[in-house]
Formats: sequence, structure tokens, C-alpha cells
Amino acid sequence: MNAVSVLGELLVLFGVFFYFLSALGLIRMPDVYNRMQTATKSATLGSLGVIIGTGIWAVGEGFYWGWITKTIVIAVFLLLTNPISAHALIRGAYKSGIPLWEGSVIDKYKETLESQESENEKSEEGEE
Repeated sequence: MNAVSVLGELLVLFGVFFYFLSALGLIRMPDVYNRMQTATKSATLGSLGVIIGTGIWAVGEGFYWGWITKTIVIAVFLLLTNPISAHALIRGAYKSGIPLWEGSVIDKYKETLESQESENEKSEEGEE
């Protein structure tokens, strides 16, 4: 066992820890919006740790260097797609009427929609 293998194993453990935090967030958070935010952030970090750690671990065990290249490509793909898909799911949930938790203080999306509606009404009145 060499230092590269140990580094890979530590990254995999780092990823597993964030997977655990993701599962804990799914249990502890009060509404769908908080759950998605918690799960997306920690699961993305957990996936990055596990995937890159696996690539480094494989190189440390004597596999060819293509492993690390493939895992980095997969990690970049996950890093780009996970937040976008979570955003789309949360926006769909909001537009379908799933309510916020009653303890939520600020709804910036609602404020933005209301300000856009008032601007549209003002521009329609100005055209007449």
C-alpha cells in the first residue's frame, strides 16, 4: 500500500461521510425545498469524493492512468449537472404549488414574480 492508495481511500471515506450527511439532511429538513438543497450539495460533494478517490486509488494500486482521467470527466459531469437538475426539480415543485415550510421567512422567488407582474402592468398601462 502506497501513499497514492491511502489518499484515494481517504477521499472515498470523505465522500461516504458526505453521503451520510445527505441522508441525514433528507431526514431532518422540514420541506421539499430544504431537503433538495441539502441532498444536492452534500450528495454532489460525496459523489466527487468517491469518484475521484476511486480513480486515485486505482492508480495507486497499479492500474493505468486512464482511470483518473475517466473519473475526472465523470466528476466534472456530475458537478455541472447535479445543481441544474436540482434547480429544475425545485422550480417545478414551486410552480406546482408545493408550499414552503411555515417557518420560512423569505420567499425571494415570489417577490421576483410579483415585481415582474407589476412591471408588466405598468408597461401595459403606458401603451394605452
